Amino acid sequence: MVDLTTTALQLDNTASSLLSYDPAHDWHALNAMLNLPDAEGRIPFDKDRDAVREYLERHVKPNTMAFDSTAERLRYLIDHEYYNGDVFAQYTPEFLDRIHRRAAESGFEFATFLGAFKFTTSYALKTFDGKQYLEDFPQRAVAVALELADGSEERAVEYADAIISGRFQPATPTFLNLGKAQRGEAVSCFLLRVEDNMESISRAINAALQLSKRGGGVALNLTNLRELGAPIKHIENQSSGVVPVMKLLEDSFSYANQLGARQGAGAVYLSAHHPDIMRFLDTKRENADEKIRIKSLSLGVVVPDVTFRLAKARKPMALFSPYDVERVCGRPFADIAISEHYDEMVADERIRKTYIDAREFFKTIAEIQFESGYPYLMFEDTVNRANPIDGRIAMSNLCSEILQVQEASEYNEDLSYRHIGRDVSCNLGSLNIAKAMDGGSGDGDVRIGLGDTVETAIRALTAVSDHTVINSVPSIRRANDEGHAIGLGQMNLHGFLAREHIQYGSDEALDFTDIYFMTVAYHAYRASHALAVEHGRAFTGFERSAYARPLGEGNYFDKYTDGGRTLEPRTERVRELFASRGIAIPTRDDWAALAEAIRRDGIYNQNLQAVPPTGSISYINNSTSSIHPIASRIEIRKEGKTGRVYYPAAYMTNENREYYRDAYEIGWKAIVDTYAAATPHIDQGLSLTLFFPDTATTRDINKAQIYAWSKGIKTLYYIRIRQQALEGTEVNGACTYACVV
Repeated sequence: MVDLTTTALQLDNTASSLLSYDPAHDWHALNAMLNLPDAEGRIPFDKDRDAVREYLERHVKPNTMAFDSTAERLRYLIDHEYYNGDVFAQYTPEFLDRIHRRAAESGFEFATFLGAFKFTTSYALKTFDGKQYLEDFPQRAVAVALELADGSEERAVEYADAIISGRFQPATPTFLNLGKAQRGEAVSCFLLRVEDNMESISRAINAALQLSKRGGGVALNLTNLRELGAPIKHIENQSSGVVPVMKLLEDSFSYANQLGARQGAGAVYLSAHHPDIMRFLDTKRENADEKIRIKSLSLGVVVPDVTFRLAKARKPMALFSPYDVERVCGRPFADIAISEHYDEMVADERIRKTYIDAREFFKTIAEIQFESGYPYLMFEDTVNRANPIDGRIAMSNLCSEILQVQEASEYNEDLSYRHIGRDVSCNLGSLNIAKAMDGGSGDGDVRIGLGDTVETAIRALTAVSDHTVINSVPSIRRANDEGHAIGLGQMNLHGFLAREHIQYGSDEALDFTDIYFMTVAYHAYRASHALAVEHGRAFTGFERSAYARPLGEGNYFDKYTDGGRTLEPRTERVRELFASRGIAIPTRDDWAALAEAIRRDGIYNQNLQAVPPTGSISYINNSTSSIHPIASRIEIRKEGKTGRVYYPAAYMTNENREYYRDAYEIGWKAIVDTYAAATPHIDQGLSLTLFFPDTATTRDINKAQIYAWSKGIKTLYYIRIRQQALEGTEVNGACTYACVV
């Protein structure tokens, strides 16, 4: 008997096995044929579609529990504690039957084998013994929509249609968990401050455990912790520094996971001017001592402008004792604008400081990025100059796109709260740019345009925030209750551009990126303003934000109303892309009217947009990931025990392959320029990965980092060096991380 799994894996390396083996009944073998172009280089996309059909017909359908009616199915799932009965009890049986019938008749199909495989293995509800499937994609979308709509039939249909059509895709925790009885939280990730005392450290570790078991990734800011050798209770050389805390956190994340469905994942951020910064970086070296080596925890470095200026001037950079800074300045180190106060802190003899070579610092970062892809970089001053919210941003998250203000908590000796501060939860979801641009048809053939899709997404994400209650971490709950912060993301930029025969990074592509993101921003703010009117309140602290200032006096929307930039496409091609779809581009008058309405009524969401890297949701949505270019025309994924699975770039055909140059061929400069075009329209951040050929040097990486900083980029995510393996077939690099979105 032929071992089909083995055969499928062998197909990559030799085409000769196809001569003696009929792949028609093996979906893995059919999918693997994507990597076997014909003599003319044509990719057999039809074989992947065959793989989808075979997989669904021969595996999924026979192993799916069958029911005679929607009512019978829901009754069974609720009675056996698969679905949350309270969610479905908000609707009449007639409506539940109608929305499920609408979803079933939507014509939904998976575009790729990986999309179908990823959904069934990672998202679809299964029996507790794991042997049978209990829902398909439209049914999962309906369950999510019903919980988000909170009893509103109109909203439930709106949300379900947006998800099933592919225009909007909630992040993994939302799509995975909502509607279920046995579930984690619906939010993607969390950010926590850590203060320089044992109570705060203890609470942070506990919070990491609590949040991780609920399915979130957690980032923690360690900048305030005193350095190795700092005094404790005035006794010198007592502090162990940040590395032991990192080890405790790493162990916590490895222990806590969401019912085994999602591994715990964490990140830690540290200021470039913290005395432990070089030890912090050394934890990721391949040859690091096991006592300090950090294997699974992600690292991020917070870099102010002054660090770049010192490197340019070939001057040493001062590292300041957080213990002394807080004692002298009366504020934690993370709350100090280092560039602004650098010279005075250097001159203050009460603050202990050591010095390192600024250029060597950047060289070390590049060296370690070669080895591990880490650290992420957050450009502190760029972030805060663009921040519309009162307060200072001191860190980012596990995927480097969340940028929000936090407030320190204070604790009693028994670890109870003396003061509940504000930390961050990330409620994420992304639009498929191609399908959002194309729009769709609603009931009565009413056209659903880009603005409608954006509003639907903003309302859906706000519903996630409104339904989220994180009692285990009161600082997270307070910030969510007061700020309703969300992060609307985007994906499939490369897929859309290629489908429209536009090269990624070209002048037309940059023009489209600029105008698209500006238009989305307008509709996002318009939707949040409507929510503020409906709720009768704005987010807490709105009156101190840049949104509340008079136009022309530092208002956040001055960049659209002061005439300093054009609000129209620069190229005829982009003008046609919007005009042919009937998508109106907001004018200066539109922005001015919206800004005044917001000044009057406020907006409901403290933060609105953030562009995550998008991982699994891109595959089930048939999108290129985020807004960066593809890493390969045919991506190779390692999926658990299954082995390799192949994913063709979204919308790629044998006729438009020339528009699918990969990220290594396109080069980092075009990627940075693309992100720079989108950045001014995003109130938070964008997860930006830089791609380099295997001939790259540390100097090349440093050059790219300086260029990104100079272009106003807020954060840098991974550094990926092209890896060649499997007889020249490109794999996705050594730095791939299954991001929590």
